[in-house]
Amino acid sequence: MSDLDEAVTRKLSGGKKIVEKVATATETVAPAEKKRKLVDGNIMTMFGGSKPAPKSVEEPSTSSEPPPPAEQAILDLEQTMGRDWYEALKDEFTKPYFRSIRNFLIAETRKKATIYPKTEDIYNWSRLTPLEDVRVIILGQDPYHGPNQAHGLAFSVLPPTRPPPSLVNIYKELKNSIPGFVIPKSGDLTPLAQAGVLWLNTSLTVRASEAGSHSKIGWDKFTRAVMEAVLARPSKRGVVFMAWGAHAQKAIAGFDQKKNKILKSVHPSPLSANKGFLGCNHFKLANEWLEEKYGEEAKVDWTAINPK
Repeated sequence: MSDLDEAVTRKLSGGKKIVEKVATATETVAPAEKKRKLVDGNIMTMFGGSKPAPKSVEEPSTSSEPPPPAEQAILDLEQTMGRDWYEALKDEFTKPYFRSIRNFLIAETRKKATIYPKTEDIYNWSRLTPLEDVRVIILGQDPYHGPNQAHGLAFSVLPPTRPPPSLVNIYKELKNSIPGFVIPKSGDLTPLAQAGVLWLNTSLTVRASEAGSHSKIGWDKFTRAVMEAVLARPSKRGVVFMAWGAHAQKAIAGFDQKKNKILKSVHPSPLSANKGFLGCNHFKLANEWLEEKYGEEAKVDWTAINPK
């Protein structure tokens, strides 16, 4: 069960849904060059950030007319990716499965379907967590499928959206296992992404109000390549995988358990958290392993999201 399902199915005893809808101005897709300046100028990380990837080769068109802005944004999607990630993954973008993903997303825009997250946020994880800085990989499933929620990091939501139930349980476990951790009111996990935690959904897009709608279009192959790129880094450093639930555990099958630390548990969903997630000590165990392998400086500062 994905986080996005939980966020829309919570009910009071009387049956009234309690999901909050946050109204914000709708953003339009900027032209390619303007978008490049936006990414280069406003995406910062504690490690210096990643520059956007070079312009990719567009799909051939049979029309003399330029594509509509929404389609052009998909054709230029790789421009929003951190340069280091782009260099590691550029071969994927020419493979048949990825062309199919691109064509599927273009078809969705032609149907006027709303897709989450916004196109410029699909690769947000790559800009916030440079490839060489990844220490921990935490896998989610689908992006949230409600408005003003998904922004390219698994489990994360931007203010003023409240933390969804699974994230609330993640916070509880952090408080239980990390000294000094204070549960924040915000559900924005950006500071932890900047601290080396790759919050990665195995499916990077979803149609509005349709959980799992893009789960079979090929994103799983791409996100597998993302994880393999981490393991193939020049530094050859291992990482900690946190695989919560059967879906996440299937996604990391076959990875080297000697080189990497693989931590498994049930999903933090309220339906299963009390069956092994709460009390799993994954965050503490991750830091112990990182310190043992690579020294004190390799640990993740989980308190980076403490209220300021």
